[in-house]
Amino acid sequence: MVTLTLLDPQEQKALQQWNFPDGAIIRIGRAPDNDVVLKNFPEVSRYHLELVPSESSHWRLINKGTNGTFLNGVLVSQGLVRDESIFQLAKAGPKLKFQLNSFSVAEKAHPATPGCSHSGNSANNLFCIHCGQPLVEKERFVRQYQVLKPLGQGGMGTTYLAWDRQGTISGQPQLLVLKEMNADMAQIKKAKELFEREARILKTLNHPGIPKYYDFFIEGDKKYLAMELIHGQNLEQRIYQTGPVTPEQAVEWMIQTCDLLSYLHSLDPPLVHRDVKPANLIVRHLDNKVVLLDFGAVKEVGTPLMTRIGAEGYSAPEQNRGRPCTQSDIYAIGPTLIFLLTGQQPLNFYQRQGDGYQFAIKNVPTITRQLRQAIERACEPKLNKRYQTARELSEALSKCI
Repeated sequence: MVTLTLLDPQEQKALQQWNFPDGAIIRIGRAPDNDVVLKNFPEVSRYHLELVPSESSHWRLINKGTNGTFLNGVLVSQGLVRDESIFQLAKAGPKLKFQLNSFSVAEKAHPATPGCSHSGNSANNLFCIHCGQPLVEKERFVRQYQVLKPLGQGGMGTTYLAWDRQGTISGQPQLLVLKEMNADMAQIKKAKELFEREARILKTLNHPGIPKYYDFFIEGDKKYLAMELIHGQNLEQRIYQTGPVTPEQAVEWMIQTCDLLSYLHSLDPPLVHRDVKPANLIVRHLDNKVVLLDFGAVKEVGTPLMTRIGAEGYSAPEQNRGRPCTQSDIYAIGPTLIFLLTGQQPLNFYQRQGDGYQFAIKNVPTITRQLRQAIERACEPKLNKRYQTARELSEALSKCI
């Protein structure tokens, strides 16, 4: 079954919903014979788009409107629609959320919570389609947060998708990310400092491209950080799944990242993220905007030098020597662009040039001469030859489009 939800443009709440069985084409537009009729939106064409089912339960969007259709923030003529995708009819038009709940008679019901005995839920469902209860095999609560499933694990901690059933954060139930410090890291003093510093710094930050801080606490000798859930896909996953993006799209995302870095670097004291890379940049489905994740490595400028932290291929030479500065974050934009445009790890292009090593990208066809010069300057080994601020790099990138 497909569910389409018309979203409120301000609060992104559901205004209206339509449900459709699998296998039928869904037509959307202003004309009264569409399956979804949006007659009160003049920017929507009479027959604006079609959702067409294909093999393996996939759905394809086909734009037919004169003002265009944006799929997860990207203007498309056709595109593969995934569960939780958001598409917008015209630039200032209405937004619809696409949700796919497909199951067959032969499919077993999802294990239910103690308070839910309903059948017919897909194995991929997180919540019962009948009563709205979370669907988990065994209930686990950390304080008031119900843990639903793991999202990922790093060296420092494990992140979980959690459910604030009582609405203690915003006054209404909501999903969030709960980060639990790994047991082995809890025995290391430096690791504990980094985990606590991530919570302390996140609490002070206020930017739409940074996840909101919700809570920090210790429960059963374990440290926990609760923060905003960003619905989207990180750039590493996106490139591995769909391949390199156009120079225009890559540059647009990096200009947004420069804006984020400008915010961090302008604080008092300035903050150096130290781990800017595709896996820590997530594109939000709602508006195609970049959100910067993982502040566990953030360093305040002026504090004593500490552990060397950085991703191979993305960290600047001075950062590898344990002396990061704000320009170290600027350096990371270069290899990130290389990955977005080639789908290859930046180290594949790292070669000896003159007295040192730099990225050799002259023969990459999707990288224009002007963009190559911007990347090369961002990745200058010597600080005095590199862009001095993220804003300066952003201005250079904007001239490359």
